Amino acid sequence: MHDMLPYDRMLQEYLRDELRVLNAHLPRHQKSLADLLREEYPHVACNNGSTHLFKRKELEYLASLIGADEQEALLLPMLIELGQNQGEAAVICGEEVVEEVISKVLDMPIRCKQKRITIYKPQLALLRRKLKTTTQYVFSPRVRE
Repeated sequence: MHDMLPYDRMLQEYLRDELRVLNAHLPRHQKSLADLLREEYPHVACNNGSTHLFKRKELEYLASLIGADEQEALLLPMLIELGQNQGEAAVICGEEVVEEVISKVLDMPIRCKQKRITIYKPQLALLRRKLKTTTQYVFSPRVRE
């Protein structure tokens, strides 16, 4: 049993490195919807040096769902956490406006619990179909109970 500890540590380190590689596409910083709408070519810089471009049509769709104050508060891209349970995902909701947007896009009441909105495969497919460039996946070892 004593020999398992170094292995466990090595495995954790390996997984951490793998997740860093899987998540290299994530933005360095998110931008508000309002700021992105003002840009000629709405974009964010990513950790891997690439540029993530937003479709103006999606930005305008999101703007049609919420007021001006909420457009300043909504940070994009919204992050969808994928973990060990392949039947579900979680939209990370740091701001209340995310809950409002996801609820309107999916046309159903949504609750944010512990800064996460749990959604299931059919909802995820619909969300990604409507918001392909304004959402991004983040991979996590997080185990939800």
